[in-house]
Amino acid sequence: MTIGEASRETGLPESTLRYYEQKGLLQVPRDGGGRRVYGREDLAWIAFLCRLKETGMPLREIRRYAELRYAGPSTMPQRLEMLRAHRQRVLEQRRRWEGCLENLDEKIRFYEEAVSGDSA
Repeated sequence: MTIGEASRETGLPESTLRYYEQKGLLQVPRDGGGRRVYGREDLAWIAFLCRLKETGMPLREIRRYAELRYAGPSTMPQRLEMLRAHRQRVLEQRRRWEGCLENLDEKIRFYEEAVSGDSA
C-alpha cells in the first residue's frame, strides 16, 4: 500500500510516517519507482510505535528499540529487557495517576457537597 493508504489506515499524517522513517524508527521497502510500499507488518509495527510513544517511552529509547528490531531475532533478549523496564515505568506512572485521580475525586465530592448545600 502507498504512504497515503498507510496514513489513512494508521490515522497518522504522511509527514509523521516520513519523520518516523527519517529518524530510523521505520524501514519501509520501496518499489522500482522509489515509492514506499507498506505492508500489514509495517502497519502493526507503526501501531506498536504509537503505543510506546503513548505510554511515555522517550524517542531515543524507541529509536534504540527500532534499531534492535531491524537488527533481527538475535536482539530479542535486549528488546525484552527494554520492554520490561518500560512496563515498570508505565506501572509507576499509573500508580501516580491513580493517586491524582483519587485526589481529584475527593475535590469533586467536596464541591458537589458544597454546591448542593448552598442550594438547599
